[in-house]
Amino acid sequence: MSDDGGGPRRRRIRGVIGLTLTRLWKQATQTTSGRLVATLAGVALTVAMLLLVTGVAIALAGGGVATADDADVRITSDGETVVSSIDGVEGTRLGAVSEQAESIRSKEGVEHASPVLVEPTTLEPADGGESAVLVLVGVVPDEEPRTVAGLSTAALETSDRRQIVLSETAADRFDGDAEQLVRASYRSDSDTAFTVTATEPSTVEDASVALVHLDDLQALSGAADDDLADRMLVWGDRDAAAAAGADAYPDAAVERTGAASPASLFDDELAFVTSLLALVVGIGICASFITTTMGMTVDEDRRVLAVLEAVGFPAYSRLAIVAVSTLVTTLVGALVGIALGWAGIYAANYLAGAAVAAVHPLFVPYAIGVALIAGLLAVPYPLVVAARTTVLEEVGR
Repeated sequence: MSDDGGGPRRRRIRGVIGLTLTRLWKQATQTTSGRLVATLAGVALTVAMLLLVTGVAIALAGGGVATADDADVRITSDGETVVSSIDGVEGTRLGAVSEQAESIRSKEGVEHASPVLVEPTTLEPADGGESAVLVLVGVVPDEEPRTVAGLSTAALETSDRRQIVLSETAADRFDGDAEQLVRASYRSDSDTAFTVTATEPSTVEDASVALVHLDDLQALSGAADDDLADRMLVWGDRDAAAAAGADAYPDAAVERTGAASPASLFDDELAFVTSLLALVVGIGICASFITTTMGMTVDEDRRVLAVLEAVGFPAYSRLAIVAVSTLVTTLVGALVGIALGWAGIYAANYLAGAAVAAVHPLFVPYAIGVALIAGLLAVPYPLVVAARTTVLEEVGR
């Protein structure tokens, strides 16, 4: 009994879907395609804008200076088991970083490993002038130029100390002519000068950041006693670097660098709220547009629906045709929107000259899911219009 009933039912479902797709194709290729194109365009533009805003939010949540490097692996504290310099004030940090960095460098497949310490510090020109707060980033350079905090380490010599590489924004804080900088402090032992070895553009826009040697910043900040750093950067083969990092810090978070992760949105309140608002607004606009255009399309197709009723199509089949038409149109619009959104993100990055927006493979199912939710919210109105269509009414017209 179930086979006898199931076969015809499946054939009816395939028939309804086939008829729907055929009607959509004819509408798209004939002069009646205006409403269909409007629906596709509305969904596509909404999805594209949603992806662009989400990409910007992910880029903002990615960490800014903290992730503006060309390392292959980052190692950071998981917040629980690694040394904390001042609990509740400076947060958890990695400990014994010099020893662990040396251990990581010795592993096969690893090119270099550098602890990174970040400290906001007030500096002033050694010959007098206005002071400014800079974000000092302590690193251990090697012979190869690396990018850390958006700046190149090329101007930091491995054998010298008390050197500083300024971003252009940081240099502007001192009118761009400072040759030596000292810490603005009442303590006389902190007045040893940093020599400015280079001023470079940063990949992080408007960042008052500067690179110094790790030993200098540890001594300046009081992190030398426990040999602390905020993170460890590792260059080389990603798998080998990740394995070496996990061996050195088994309780830390070892992250392979690359595409920004949507999970970073949950770590940044502003970025999360921005993406959430974009999602809600996007669904609302998309659903409203689909409701309006598909409702008008069904209203224009009343005569066709009446003919289907006259030739024996039951009500649920006619309503299924309307529902499938709405959802298929929405899906196609979403696919077009994904392409437009992807292109928009690359265009924004190209025009800005920096990674102001991120892309991720999860954008594809995300966009399709958002569009289908909007389609499901919009489909009741076209169904109501279709349900009110009768043969007698259309004959009377």
